[in-house]
Amino acid sequence: MTYDEFNEFCASLTATSHCVQWGNSHVWKVGGKVFAIGGWQKSGKPGYTFKVSELHYDILKDEPGYRPAPYLASRGMKWIQQYDLPSSADDSLKYYISESHQIVHSGLSKKKQRELGLIPPA
Repeated sequence: MTYDEFNEFCASLTATSHCVQWGNSHVWKVGGKVFAIGGWQKSGKPGYTFKVSELHYDILKDEPGYRPAPYLASRGMKWIQQYDLPSSADDSLKYYISESHQIVHSGLSKKKQRELGLIPPA
C-alpha cells in the first residue's frame, strides 16, 4: 500500500481527520485520538502503525513483516507496525486499520461518539 492509498483508505472511515506530524508522518485521528500512522519507518520503505486488540497484538508481534510499534509498544500500549510486506497484504492492513479505528472511537465518550456520527442518537 502506498501512502496515498493509506490516506485514501483512512479518509473513507467515519469522522476521521488527518495531519502531518512526528517527522513528516501521516497521522490519522478519530475524535482527536490517533488510530493510524503512515511513516515512522527508518528504512525508507512504507511503514504503517495501528492500535490492535490484545489478541491481535499477541499474534502479530512475532509475525514476519510486523513488530511492536517503536515508542508506543515500549510504553505498554498495544500498537503494531507493519513494514516490508508485499501489496498482497493490503487487505489485512485495511482490516487492522479499521479495527484500530473501532478500538479508538469506542474509547470516546458516548456523547462524543454521537456528535461524530459514530453511534446513533440516543
